[in-house]
Amino acid sequence: MTPDSFSDGGRFAQLDAALKQTEQMITDGADIIDIGGESTRPGALEVSLADELARVIPLLKAIKSRFEVVVSIDTSKAAVMSEALANDADIINDVRALQNEGCLDVLAKTDVPICLMHMQGLPRTMQATTQYNHLLEDISGFFRQRIAACQQAGIKQQRLILDPGFGFGKTLEQNYQLLANLSQFKTFNLPLLSGTSRKSMIGNLLERSVEQRLAGSLTTAIIAAQQGANIIRVHDVKETVDAMKVLQATKQYQ
Repeated sequence: MTPDSFSDGGRFAQLDAALKQTEQMITDGADIIDIGGESTRPGALEVSLADELARVIPLLKAIKSRFEVVVSIDTSKAAVMSEALANDADIINDVRALQNEGCLDVLAKTDVPICLMHMQGLPRTMQATTQYNHLLEDISGFFRQRIAACQQAGIKQQRLILDPGFGFGKTLEQNYQLLANLSQFKTFNLPLLSGTSRKSMIGNLLERSVEQRLAGSLTTAIIAAQQGANIIRVHDVKETVDAMKVLQATKQYQ
């Protein structure tokens, strides 16, 4: 629901267009609809609370009144989380992993699943902070710290989903190292979310514009699923569902 989305340039930022897109994604096989009111692309500026609420909540209400589908709200603001939960949001998806003020308290009062994502810095600065002592160990350490913070706040560990944050404070090489070793995070015994769809890790490797990244997106989705990802966050739902069905068909013979 942002005018500066990296993937669609605001094509779905109006309610009617967003509802049509939601219906199409459900028809194409999406299990979860993820709504965001603040772009988190590299260099993105922060959005005011009032603007984010105005973008997200009307669409959440409209989807919930029209469709039987799980809705995830992509936000890092406690007030947006609170308002979304009051309007029957099913999942909170936070690129800041509940580090902002008040977020832990809001979610401690509920029982909805929460996705914790790893990011170094903030969207506007994250690509300037790509230094790690050891990429996989550092991300695991971050997850351990955030899981402990959640538990201390009264949020049970089994409510958590982990997202290593492809493209968020990582170089091209680091993103592919992360993808190749995604299964290492299964040691947390929590669901893993992978979001690589249309990202610059694909565009920069293949020298493809955003609208030419379907093949790369499908390939990274398949690799993520093979590495144990439980949720694949995508833009091209129909094609990814087809890819997952083919992958699933082979598993009974392995």
